[in-house]
Amino acid sequence: MRLNEAKQKLSEPQFSKILAELYGIDGTRPEVCRLRLLRAVEKFETLFGRKRDIRIYSAPGRTEMGGNHTDHQGGRVLAAGVGLDAIAVVAAGGKEITVQSEGFPPTRISPADLAPKPGEKGSSTALVRGICSGFSALGRKIGGFQAYLQSDVLPGSGLSSSAAFEVLIGRIADDLFGGGDMDAVSIAQVSQDAENRYFGKPCGLMDQTVCAAGGLVTIDFHDQAHPAVSKIPFCFSGCGYRLCIIDTKGDHSCLTADYAAIPEEMRRVSACFGKTLLSQVKKEEFYANLPAVRRKAGDRAVLRAIHFFGENDRVLQQTAALSKNRFSDFLHLVRESGRSSVLYLQNAYSPSRIESQGIPLGLALCEHFLSACGGAWRLHGGGFAGTVQAYVPTADFEPFRREMESVFGPGSCLPLSVRAAGAVRIL
Repeated sequence: MRLNEAKQKLSEPQFSKILAELYGIDGTRPEVCRLRLLRAVEKFETLFGRKRDIRIYSAPGRTEMGGNHTDHQGGRVLAAGVGLDAIAVVAAGGKEITVQSEGFPPTRISPADLAPKPGEKGSSTALVRGICSGFSALGRKIGGFQAYLQSDVLPGSGLSSSAAFEVLIGRIADDLFGGGDMDAVSIAQVSQDAENRYFGKPCGLMDQTVCAAGGLVTIDFHDQAHPAVSKIPFCFSGCGYRLCIIDTKGDHSCLTADYAAIPEEMRRVSACFGKTLLSQVKKEEFYANLPAVRRKAGDRAVLRAIHFFGENDRVLQQTAALSKNRFSDFLHLVRESGRSSVLYLQNAYSPSRIESQGIPLGLALCEHFLSACGGAWRLHGGGFAGTVQAYVPTADFEPFRREMESVFGPGSCLPLSVRAAGAVRIL
């Protein structure tokens, strides 16, 4: 589609239906998103020229609702795609892949050179190269393309801006150089491999799967090569509560060792039973052998395993509560999830930074303001620094937001909507 034709299409009233499906129908958000897409097209035109055939893509961020640090042990997760997303205006052609993300230097790689580069670790260039390499290994003939990307999935917000970026590049590569119909799990797996081998971060598969699939989903990672994704038909917009996250503005730097210790210690427990993952260990057998496991693995590893077994079961209970429209039961389980993360998983703050405890402070404030009105709160995402998730009665949301932002700063309390679509081509 030519640039001028794309602008006209975006401006048509009937395009509002697509925008409403992607971004929700409340307030003025669809119109704000229309203007954002138009600005992205114009920016692409400035960067890469007017006489281009373009395509437009979108991939959402994600919020985890249950299953904190269970995915890397072959466990279960409850999560949802959100109305905040990364968008891309793209044109195929040329001998080079150029990805220009708003606010960052351009990424440029050759489709003929997709091997890992040690000096690129930790960069978006590594991710683009790794994802294109993954699609090449699947038989796609990768060629040149130019892309302008813009994201309102804030980095460090706990909404997986990196996974949104990854699956967006994956959807682009599949659409330009394949049939455009690759399933969400396969795109997620290519993205995870790029983050593991090229970027250098030992992440699980949950973030990428949710961003690629969208909607409210449970994911069972017991068969890690073929995770089972199931969508839940529950509408959060009609439940009487606002879903939000509170960004405690913690510093995520130098936390790699804290993150890596969680799966390492959980695997230490599973090794006591001759297994590689905790999902392969029977919960009853674990509890029956606690004295021996304590001696071999240590107490913190045991507590983290206790969290895993409880949280893994809790995802099933949360799913059942939502499927049967028992929202008060779901909120109770949300609070239990948060309690388990703090007491057993122990990822509310870094033991090397005891002076920085934004997440425990956020949880304490949520408890103070939400206990009386029936709200719920939990630690959100990887932990150690970052975000708290809260479910706030609609009538209490604005006072709650003011209180949170008086402590953590303007914009720190971010309301979310659940988005049905995952990583998609929208035009």
